[in-house]
Amino acid sequence: MIFLNSLKHPLFLVIFSTFFTLSACNATEKTESKKLNTKEKQNLEAFFNDLEAFTQVYSQIKRLYVEDVDNKKLFTNAIKGMVNGLDPHSAYLEPKEQKTLLESASGKFGGLGIVISKKDNIIQVISPIDDTPAYKAGIQAGDKIVKINNKPVNGMSLEDGVKLMRGKPGTDIKITIVRKNTKPFVVKITREIITITSVKGYLLKDGIGYIRVSSFQNPTTDLLQKTLERLVNENKGDLKSLILDLRNNPGGVLDGAVDISNLFLDDTGLIVSTKSRLKNNSTKFTADPGDVLNGAPMVVLINEGSASASEIVSGALQDHKRAIIMGNTSFGKGSVQTILELKGGYGLKVTTARYYTPNGRSIQAKGIVPDVKLKNISLGKEKKNAVTNTKESDLDGHLEVEDPSELSSKEILDAQEKKKTELDKKALERLEKDYFVHEARNLLKALAVLQK
Repeated sequence: MIFLNSLKHPLFLVIFSTFFTLSACNATEKTESKKLNTKEKQNLEAFFNDLEAFTQVYSQIKRLYVEDVDNKKLFTNAIKGMVNGLDPHSAYLEPKEQKTLLESASGKFGGLGIVISKKDNIIQVISPIDDTPAYKAGIQAGDKIVKINNKPVNGMSLEDGVKLMRGKPGTDIKITIVRKNTKPFVVKITREIITITSVKGYLLKDGIGYIRVSSFQNPTTDLLQKTLERLVNENKGDLKSLILDLRNNPGGVLDGAVDISNLFLDDTGLIVSTKSRLKNNSTKFTADPGDVLNGAPMVVLINEGSASASEIVSGALQDHKRAIIMGNTSFGKGSVQTILELKGGYGLKVTTARYYTPNGRSIQAKGIVPDVKLKNISLGKEKKNAVTNTKESDLDGHLEVEDPSELSSKEILDAQEKKKTELDKKALERLEKDYFVHEARNLLKALAVLQK
């Protein structure tokens, strides 16, 4: 029999010995008896049935496949399938993939600057990142990438798609886009080193501050504080109110979300909690007293592209009734991934917990529902952005984020200051035509009248 022959394989022996040891330990803890109880017997029987199915497939591939395949490749593929099948964010990383992940974290690579996911065998844009090549080329949330250069994306893994889109800065790439109510078209984009200014701020009329946070990275909190100080100086006094724009913000580091939430909360309440199957991995993050706005009204803008850390901030400020959330229901990425280093340069990215808002609401696959819902319309003549219907629960591949480089807040501010005048003028013109900002300003003006 194939199954009996496979029992001699070292992989089977390792799996069997590991499972038997765990089962025996569990039996000792639960029954304090040397005999397995009925449930554990059933589990052991199911395990052998599953292992037999695996070894049968393995043996037939080794015997019949058109080319000889070495065991390492087969086992690596088997492990990848096991991990990838858990959820859209868990992954078994080969050494090259792990190196790519580290390069993404440091930002030392040439890329386009988009957050992407895999849906129905197509790579779909969750959101373009501000001021990146993809953003400048007009890539929109909801765009579907069907070709990268001349290679069809259908059936391509997300990792392979990312590899094709990355490359040497200064080199060009052509991607074929399918957009709602538009014929397929080709966009030529020149790769750049992805360096993102994660915080931008402008003083609007009536003493209203506007701050755009495009991602949560290590310098983000410091940048936001410095931006607030600048706006206060420009206003020659405290801001009357603030619009915090988190639209199309894919998230980032957890500490950044916690610290930014803490800036606006004036109590010691909960900001966010994580719950894991292992009690030791469950954590709570609380606020320290001290609101940088001294209680001035706030509006937080979110949309379908607001994910992860953006949802933590929105949920915390919403539950504490510190801000009014406006826009569309957020993406719903409320899970925590842990990266483990494995032997031989391999890595394991595995989901270990879920995020919960201060009131105990799960973010995962639900998102943050705004207090005031807005339609995606434009006040100007330009085409409105396409709206993506993709949610965390729709994904069948990994959400990849091209992270910014680890620049200090001073370096970012210095670079921003050099082209500040021209950029500020264009940005303010865009904000005047931004329907979400327009509605947020109207709401804040109404609140100011009510407070008098």
